[in-house]
Amino acid sequence: MSNTQILFVKRPSGAFDVNETFKIIKSPIPKENDLKNGQILVKIYYLSLDPAMRGWMNETKSYIPPIAINDVMRGHTIGEVIISKNPKFKIHDKVSGLLGWQEYAVSNGKGVEKIDFLPGTSLIDYISTLGYTGLTAYFGLLDSKPKPGDTVVISGAAGAVGSIAGQIAKIKETRVIGIAGSKEKCDWLLNELGFDVALNYKDPDFDKKFKQTVTPKYIDIYFDNVGGKILELSIGKLALKGRIVLSGGISQYNEKEAKGPFNYLNLIPTRAKMEGFIVMDYHTRFREARKDLSKWLQEGKIKKNEHIINGLENAPESLVKLFQGVNVGKLVIKVNEEGNFESKL
Repeated sequence: MSNTQILFVKRPSGAFDVNETFKIIKSPIPKENDLKNGQILVKIYYLSLDPAMRGWMNETKSYIPPIAINDVMRGHTIGEVIISKNPKFKIHDKVSGLLGWQEYAVSNGKGVEKIDFLPGTSLIDYISTLGYTGLTAYFGLLDSKPKPGDTVVISGAAGAVGSIAGQIAKIKETRVIGIAGSKEKCDWLLNELGFDVALNYKDPDFDKKFKQTVTPKYIDIYFDNVGGKILELSIGKLALKGRIVLSGGISQYNEKEAKGPFNYLNLIPTRAKMEGFIVMDYHTRFREARKDLSKWLQEGKIKKNEHIINGLENAPESLVKLFQGVNVGKLVIKVNEEGNFESKL
């Protein structure tokens, strides 16, 4: 048996080439004698694929240091402790953390969180609806203080964060307009998730339809996952005291020179606010959010969809597909089957 790991070997400029950016290696699975005191060995079950990964590749100032060349590619994972020399963790503890693109990970426990299962939840929920995905939607949307009757526009609405943010907006009795990249995705938003309006940004008449849809009431909250043209259109149709939540900008991540909105001065006469946020800043409130999200899941007010791809070796190409908008809902790599291991390797 061996441990498959995917290394980050070249910093890209613009769109990344998986054959140049990543390298797949095989190494022995660490055994108990290989671990130092304070360390644990985690068998990874699920790996989250997220747009933020593209930003982590850049050697620029950010909320987290860039990935070092020849390190295991960074990624949020869910797994199970199978060897422990750390008194804070027991064998069979289910854990989450940035343990990277590998089948087995050695950790000193720093930044690793034990999963405290809420009633009716499953392991994969903690990398999707109850993980950073759902938490980003929860805090980003609710901290913008939606009120019943508000008009809320969500870009990337059929993606992981956008689909949950839109459903939370519906729970708060707002009018929700979702923007996605195909008729099938728009139909899913309308028929499955209960959005009020869904617009296909690839429609030749999208600009006209967008302006008609948000007029005359205009936009109270724009939850931005894509940046670019849709951000500019939304800035141009903000209501008085409108709020723009900058969750992401996937349309710009692979650009050599990202472009900002040309019409940002419209924020002045509308007295609007445009603000970015990082979900880790809310870590002291994660349990509160997970209680609400799990309750809404159980009540059927939030419907989840995981787009699962089997095999760690498929992670690089799957990350490319994420930027192509192939996924509906949360894109997850299934690294190992749950619960199939020997506690002594």
